[in-house]
Amino acid sequence: STSAEDALDKLKVQQKTFGNPKRIITDRCSAFTSKAFGDYCTNENIQHFQITTGVPRGNGQVERIHRTLIPVLTKLSIADSTKWFKFVDPLQRILNSTFNRSTKWSPFELLIGVTMRNKEDLHLRDLLMEEMMEELQEQIDELRQDAKKNIQKIQAENKRTYDRKCRNAPSYQRGDLVVIQRTQFGTGLKLRPRFLGPYRIVKVKPRNRYDLEKVGNHDGPKLTNSSADLMKFYSPG
Repeated sequence: STSAEDALDKLKVQQKTFGNPKRIITDRCSAFTSKAFGDYCTNENIQHFQITTGVPRGNGQVERIHRTLIPVLTKLSIADSTKWFKFVDPLQRILNSTFNRSTKWSPFELLIGVTMRNKEDLHLRDLLMEEMMEELQEQIDELRQDAKKNIQKIQAENKRTYDRKCRNAPSYQRGDLVVIQRTQFGTGLKLRPRFLGPYRIVKVKPRNRYDLEKVGNHDGPKLTNSSADLMKFYSPG
């Protein structure tokens, strides 16, 4: 665990280079709840916010970084897990000099304005990139799941709307005479009758679909198919 003195030493190192931060967001471990840490923040005019226990999303930016760092540190210190801290500094350098997909720059370039000169550590960089790609894939999967839920929600709403407006379709039998609604209106057809027929049902198909043949001499194809919602019984005259 980190003591209040350790935390304050790190803050003082930062102060020498970059000055004081405007605010600090921490968990509620003893180092950050101590009087010494609180007094330092007060004296240096630093806002100190402590997240609610059990709600790590209150410190979301740090938690996202931890999701990348902790697995990499675990792999690097697999020989002796108590020595994980030896890899923090080189991992920090690699992370700060690595291209960021969101900003299109490395964190170091955005902060300092130049590219960091750094000893190339291919193994460490590969581990970091592997973890970042896994995290990216997780984000993509979450987005896809969210999109799927949104699609399902809209589909359910559309179904409810359709069900409210849709009447129960009449039941037709083979041999019934029907007329079918004209669905195509070309030039000069807008003033023609809305229904074509009569047609005789020659085959009853699933989902209220029917195969039809023309009876007599009138507009319309000789053979066609239609659905129950576009048909009605034929009434002579």
